[in-house]
Amino acid sequence: MSDTPRATISPFFPSLQPLDIEAGGVRFAGVIGGEGPPVLLLHGYPQTHITWRRIAPQLAKNHTLVIPDLPGYGASRTLAPTPRWTKRRVAEALVALMDSLNLERFAVVGHDRGARAGYRLAMDHPLRVSAFASLTVIPTLDAMNAMDFRAATRAFHWFFLAQEADLPERMLAVDPDAFIDRALSRMTGGREVIEPQVFDAYRTAFRDPMVRLAICEDYRAAMNEDLALDITDRESSRKMPCPVLVLWPKADATSDQPSHIEVWQRWASDVIGAETSGGHLQPEEAADEVLASLLPFLAKHTTSLG
Repeated sequence: MSDTPRATISPFFPSLQPLDIEAGGVRFAGVIGGEGPPVLLLHGYPQTHITWRRIAPQLAKNHTLVIPDLPGYGASRTLAPTPRWTKRRVAEALVALMDSLNLERFAVVGHDRGARAGYRLAMDHPLRVSAFASLTVIPTLDAMNAMDFRAATRAFHWFFLAQEADLPERMLAVDPDAFIDRALSRMTGGREVIEPQVFDAYRTAFRDPMVRLAICEDYRAAMNEDLALDITDRESSRKMPCPVLVLWPKADATSDQPSHIEVWQRWASDVIGAETSGGHLQPEEAADEVLASLLPFLAKHTTSLG
């Protein structure tokens, strides 16, 4: 770990230690701590590792937690100009991070973009991932196949952020606070889900042009390389060998589409799941319900790990 000023105890995770490690072409920031089998927690857009502040205290009682900012998000920085950070490259960097911590086999829990990186990690590195939990999302291929004009209107950021550089970057630079405030407001439905100091932390990260670039590259990858990888996997009937837990908010349930469990059964043989209350930000809005499913799932599938 680095002793730079960045490596200070987080007010959002007072019982965990700072994570500040170079691995896989990324200088990862975040937090680490706890005792027991390792679990990698991956946040989503437009947030940071702080997403897990209400989940980590309970998990850390029986698990070693690694909670990074995704490459380019938050305070994690890519170290050199490279090809686009596809989910495959993100997964490779995350494996390098776990290697640097001497954590050979681990569970992965992802929300939103973190879940997309998580299932690619489980697909590409099956011997490393003992279990995978997806919060809120279905795989990118299925999400695009289910998209209609109503869904596209709600999820307009998918198509805006994926535009060729540097159009969205220039537009976001005009008023980044307004954009992230509107994005998070839509995700919460106006409910008081995010504390003011957390909102400020998300805004501060999003004000950084390099973070906005990373987010745009994330969405460009989703609509191009990531989607192509999903298509290849679907055509070859490739599946994750690990058990999968799927949690989705009641607001996302639809009567005219396959259930989240049915969708994920195309990608893994062992799938269980549950619906939670609230909206998109499950780790923040429905933390108790997430933990009610996540704790027994991890206990069952990680107890044998060293």
